[in-house]
Amino acid sequence: MTGAVVRPARPGDLDRVAELAAEHAAYEKAAPPPPDLAARLHRLLFEPAAPRLRCLVAELPDGTLAGYATCAPELSTWDAAEYLHMDCLYLTEPARGHGLGPLLMAAVREEARALGLPFVQWQTPTWNEGAIRFYDRLGATAKEKRRYTWPVD
Repeated sequence: MTGAVVRPARPGDLDRVAELAAEHAAYEKAAPPPPDLAARLHRLLFEPAAPRLRCLVAELPDGTLAGYATCAPELSTWDAAEYLHMDCLYLTEPARGHGLGPLLMAAVREEARALGLPFVQWQTPTWNEGAIRFYDRLGATAKEKRRYTWPVD
């Protein structure tokens, strides 16, 4: 999309990012995010002296946010190295196929570079064939794993 930009999220973007996250959860057939997601994101992105989470948004020329990517530094025991974990990448249906995905991925990669991290890792559902084709076209490699969640309480 000509004129679209990828930029760091600003506090005023978070209500729309929360809407996009809800769309993303529905797309992945997951539980919806909590109703106070925008406030929770604000705390992670803007309140600490060293933010734990980074959020990049894809903004169309008319100012509409059509997608987002979130990422955070993590640690690999096997590599004994930090890396950037991309937790989410989502574009609205009409925004797909217009070059915004590669722009978001390039911004995530640049975030890793800026943090001095050697690689980016992420996951996608095995049924999401469009995303898998996209990531394969980028030259990314996949490892088959199953992701578990274990509640603490």
